[in-house]
Amino acid sequence: MTTTTVTDLRSDTVTRPTPGMRRAMATAEVGDDLFGEDPTVRALEDRVAEMFGFPAALFVPSGVMANQIALRLLVAPGQELVCDAEAHVLAHEEGSPARYGGIQTRTVSGERGLLDGEALARVLRTGNAYTVGTRAVALEQTHTRAGGTVYPLSTLREIRRLTADAGMAVHLDGARIWNAHAATGTPLSAYGAAVADTLAVCLSKGLGAPVGSVLLTTAEHLSRARSLRHGMGGGMRQSGILAAAGLHALDHHLERIGEDHVHAELLAAGLREAGCVVRAPETNIVLVEVPDAEGVARRAAREGVLVTAPGPDVVRLVTHLDVGRRECHRAVRVLAAAVREDRRVPLRAEGPGTASATAREESEVAR
Repeated sequence: MTTTTVTDLRSDTVTRPTPGMRRAMATAEVGDDLFGEDPTVRALEDRVAEMFGFPAALFVPSGVMANQIALRLLVAPGQELVCDAEAHVLAHEEGSPARYGGIQTRTVSGERGLLDGEALARVLRTGNAYTVGTRAVALEQTHTRAGGTVYPLSTLREIRRLTADAGMAVHLDGARIWNAHAATGTPLSAYGAAVADTLAVCLSKGLGAPVGSVLLTTAEHLSRARSLRHGMGGGMRQSGILAAAGLHALDHHLERIGEDHVHAELLAAGLREAGCVVRAPETNIVLVEVPDAEGVARRAAREGVLVTAPGPDVVRLVTHLDVGRRECHRAVRVLAAAVREDRRVPLRAEGPGTASATAREESEVAR
């Protein structure tokens, strides 16, 4: 790396606790949460449950754990879960539905990662003696791999009606639901129990807490959710220190999330002006189409701008509370230069007529 200044746009999980958050953690009142005796954890669970209109909540270490507990509450081994083909619960959770829950999954390719009632109506199966039945549908708000796309409230309501009529459940992976709220102004309560049977919300992404998610469910399911959490190694003791960070984030970071969306637009506009192909961001995730994503990411990293390459021809930038306008302008300069350099890199050991050479030649013609 040729610079000591680092602008980290790999994810909104890279934030560090603010001084105020650290003070809240240091002074948190604690108890043994496995005995249900941590008052700060209980305060966080009660607050988040009220925000989304759920009767019960459970603080867990991670969003993956929250999702997987929820799926096991809704779908028994040998039953079916339907979700988008690029859903986080499939692409980024280590095969956990099958590995730990014995859950069969079936996918639908949604437009920008978003499913709708019409598409689901064609694939949901009630099940019989000869056919596996669908027990739940998993949705993602916002959709990570599609670039932070937002489910319209009308679509969530449509899917809720469809699944309820069929006797099926809905799990909402709301890791970045705070961003959907900020982008649309939709009340958080409308994204909660009104449209889902279970909901997982993350505290360590847009809100900037160092760790933790909250699973929202019914009072009847809470005891089993606690048991599943313990069995998955998520039972914690004096975890009020962590819950205090989440409470501080709700007090001080929720209202500012819209700034991250402004910064995402700033990145997108700057990269477009530099000649890059950029998908229009809806929230805080910017996807840039490039010929060699890994190469662009490496070159940008040498100049202190960190991004990820979720696909061979896409780099991803995620804004968060540790990134301001100055960092965005710097990232645009570095990434634009990295893309220009990438377009000048000669083909590596590729003769004319090979598949990779042909693809690169076609790409050059298209540009």
